[in-house]
Amino acid sequence: MNTLTLILLFSSVIAGVIFVEIFKPRKGRNIQLLLTFSGAYLLAICLLHLLPELFANNPTEKIGIFILVGFLIQILLEYFSQGIEHGHFHKSNIIPFSVLMSLCLHALLEGVPLGGDLQEHTHNALLYGIVLHKMPVAIVLMTFFLQSNMRKSRAYFLLFLFALMAPLGVFAGSVFGALSTFQDEIMAIVIGILLHISTTILFESTDGHRFSFTKIITIIIGTLLAIFSL
Repeated sequence: MNTLTLILLFSSVIAGVIFVEIFKPRKGRNIQLLLTFSGAYLLAICLLHLLPELFANNPTEKIGIFILVGFLIQILLEYFSQGIEHGHFHKSNIIPFSVLMSLCLHALLEGVPLGGDLQEHTHNALLYGIVLHKMPVAIVLMTFFLQSNMRKSRAYFLLFLFALMAPLGVFAGSVFGALSTFQDEIMAIVIGILLHISTTILFESTDGHRFSFTKIITIIIGTLLAIFSL
């Protein structure tokens, strides 16, 4: 189990919390640009790295079924999380328990393949994609908590739990041998989840489904980074 992987996954959430405390973002547009960047990066690594490697290892029809299962799982998770994964939140004095549970389960599932025996470039592609996505999600979640008049101590505790979920998934994937037997299926489910998140971010982060010049540039940068950094 790679210690650096655990540190990066945990730190990505903590970095989001620190960002909120220092800059106190008020403009949803800036957060949406961060999410747009992560969505473009996630989509690119899925198409250029994760999917080709998956089908090279297991070129069977059932893999496509598991990708679809992952896509549907994310639809269900977003029903409970209310779309926080792609920047949706509404100011409220009540934090639905389902929101945090959904996000934690989502993070746990994403971490499991990283505990398996992946090729180095596939491992890194998935790791960087998750890290770049978790930071803006943590920013949105922390902002959501604070605007809901939650005590900071409780907000920190809940974000700490969220930060632990992906490393816990890595630990589960590394320790439980039964999971390695279904490594390709688990990766397919995670890819389905990431495909749903990335495409939803790219289309729902626009005003009236129209892309501004700034968002187009952000998408291009995220895509190019995925192409040339791995």
